[in-house]
Amino acid sequence: MAGRLEGRVAVITGGCSGIGLATVRRFLEEGAKVVIGDVDDVRGNELATELGITYVHVDVTSKDEVDALFKAAKDTYGSVDIAFNNAGISPPDDDSILTTELDAWRRVQEVNLTSVYLCCKAALPYMLEQGKGSIINTASFVAVMGAATSQISYSASKGGVLSMTRELGVEFARRGVRVNALCPGPVNTPLLRELFAKDEERAARRLVHVPMGRFGEPEEMANAVLFLASDESSFMTASTFLVDGGISGAYVTPL
Repeated sequence: MAGRLEGRVAVITGGCSGIGLATVRRFLEEGAKVVIGDVDDVRGNELATELGITYVHVDVTSKDEVDALFKAAKDTYGSVDIAFNNAGISPPDDDSILTTELDAWRRVQEVNLTSVYLCCKAALPYMLEQGKGSIINTASFVAVMGAATSQISYSASKGGVLSMTRELGVEFARRGVRVNALCPGPVNTPLLRELFAKDEERAARRLVHVPMGRFGEPEEMANAVLFLASDESSFMTASTFLVDGGISGAYVTPL
């Protein structure tokens, strides 16, 4: 069924690569008008030309720049119907709590958690004025279980995203705005490939816990985001939407 997002305006942060870019392409196939917010100006402008989307440079930790991103969507296309708050980082200096320093902790919290707060805060007034909207925040399977490879600030930030999503989903449910959390398992993105390149053993420890025996693909996550953005999920809000190859349901994974 094509056209599930026909005429709707979607704002996607972190849209120049990985899950974000796969979602951009999927939304376009379904008729959405898409605004990407990212810091990769070269790739962003290439995508604007290639796909006919709008690209806005945005540091997602800056309230002014985030506000300008959503205002650009409203001014350009007339509404803000979908917000996929997806930008995030997973730097190598975020590791065990014993070795992760305060600057690394704060940097990850700012990009992964504070940015979602800022994006929700910017998107909600437009959606409340319209009386409708769908917000999808990227959390993670590590928001609901301990990670096999410690990333203390990343895990904490994603737990915060999930908790905030639940609260917003409940608060605005009767005002027409749905807020759900996408919780991916390990996904074959540039971040994961970089981990493999730097520490193959650490990356392999992730794979052994996935019952399906493989990593997810960005396109599989994009299909899940499409579902949450569309009317097909109209009775879902404050939801923990796990797309993780079974990792969160496994006690012991058979080899």
